Amino acid sequence: MATAVRSGGIARGPITVSIMLATTMYAIDGTIANVALPHMQGGLSAGSDQITWVLTSFIVAQALATPLVGWVADRIGRKRLLLISIASFTTASAACGLALNLEQMILFRVIQGLAGAAFVPLSQTILFDINPPEKHAQAMSIFGAGVVLGPILGPFLGGWLTETLNWRWVFLVNLPVGVLAFLGVMTFLPEQRPTDQRAFDFMGFGSLAVFIVTLQLMFDRGPGEDWFQSLEIQLYAILAASGLYMFIFHTLTAPKPFFDRTLLGNRNFLTGCLVGFLTGVLMFATLALLPPLMQNLLGYPVITAGVVTMPRGIGMFISMIVVGRAMSRFDPRALLAFGFIVNAVALWQMTLFNLEMDSTLVIVSGVIQGFGLGFIFVPSNTLAFATLPASMRTDGSAIFTLVRSNGSAVGISVMQALFVNNMQTSYSDLIQNIRPDNPNLPLATQGMEALSAWAPEVARQAAMVSYVSDFYLAMLLTLAALPLVLLMKRPKNAPAAKETTHVMD
Repeated sequence: MATAVRSGGIARGPITVSIMLATTMYAIDGTIANVALPHMQGGLSAGSDQITWVLTSFIVAQALATPLVGWVADRIGRKRLLLISIASFTTASAACGLALNLEQMILFRVIQGLAGAAFVPLSQTILFDINPPEKHAQAMSIFGAGVVLGPILGPFLGGWLTETLNWRWVFLVNLPVGVLAFLGVMTFLPEQRPTDQRAFDFMGFGSLAVFIVTLQLMFDRGPGEDWFQSLEIQLYAILAASGLYMFIFHTLTAPKPFFDRTLLGNRNFLTGCLVGFLTGVLMFATLALLPPLMQNLLGYPVITAGVVTMPRGIGMFISMIVVGRAMSRFDPRALLAFGFIVNAVALWQMTLFNLEMDSTLVIVSGVIQGFGLGFIFVPSNTLAFATLPASMRTDGSAIFTLVRSNGSAVGISVMQALFVNNMQTSYSDLIQNIRPDNPNLPLATQGMEALSAWAPEVARQAAMVSYVSDFYLAMLLTLAALPLVLLMKRPKNAPAAKETTHVMD
């Protein structure tokens, strides 16, 4: 039975702070370890090809557990699931910080991923339920700040902790945050009785799990294994395609599928998932490209690279405030289109990057892109759930989160693969001009030994050309996403005085 509580009787502020502490902690943890990998490699006696499993194990575990969130929440209640998740994630974070070898680290990172998978979908659902419809946009602004700013702040915070203390603190820093989040949820979040005793759909979850895990492994290991030239990657691709086919067929035909198939008939939700996928591609792919560009080509130290990327978060923070207010005055679809256009402008600025520039263009384009991402994130989340019944929000949030996460994985891997391929092509084209008979080349008359000194510079130029090509492709992808706005319906605003807020369904 649904428990309806009037909005005035709910401690919305403390609940929001508590669940967003957990969500932001989890979002930061997805990227905070990236810059610490070289230091962790020595501390854990791991090879360069092994240490990346510190990241992969977290991603795969999180992706595997996300589809389960709705079913488990219905069985034991959202509050209980959230408390178990926070306690497990915080404990696993402490264990990661104390890990003695790579095997222990991977085990504890898997536990982190499994436990943290519930944070984003449950936080999103709870924020929708404790706020009346006219405040959903503001709630999504707060939610977006935690989910989106986390990955942006993660590399800077990780670099600072690693350089100032040591790499273990990128995990130990979660302890006080986790304790506060646990106490806040335990104190302020209302209890919820389990609402559904549906049987577990092993076939549905099993086929979805095969698809998720093999897809993640394919995109994570593809660049290092020469993609489909490798039998391993071919096997992952076959398993992913088979898992997806079985899941879709089972969902459409089973009497009680793992996910309610009526979600597939909701146009706003499906379109919102597609926008979420593209948001993951645009945001995380860009974030993955910028740090190596600044460190390897422009010579920035790791902390400086983190500082230069932080203004992106400032732009996003400002847009979260602005869009939360604008949603009550303007059509959310128009704001979403504006966000895509602003992002395209920022990506166009990134196509002007060169080896002689200072940090100004990186900062300015970052602020503009961050501002545009806020206008994509909040309206797309609000529109996706605007026409979704409250009883389907937890399942919907789990699917939405899963799709956006897969967008991030796909975007990072594809952009990185294109970067490597374009760099090889550009290097081959440029190196042809390094020859003794080129009158425009300084030192051309001093022999092949002097000419060979130009090889590193040619490699730098080829890498910059490849980065610019990736940014140009992202710009085109952003503009191509604009027609999606036309597929979404504008939500109907209900009068605040007549609304009751369903805290727990």
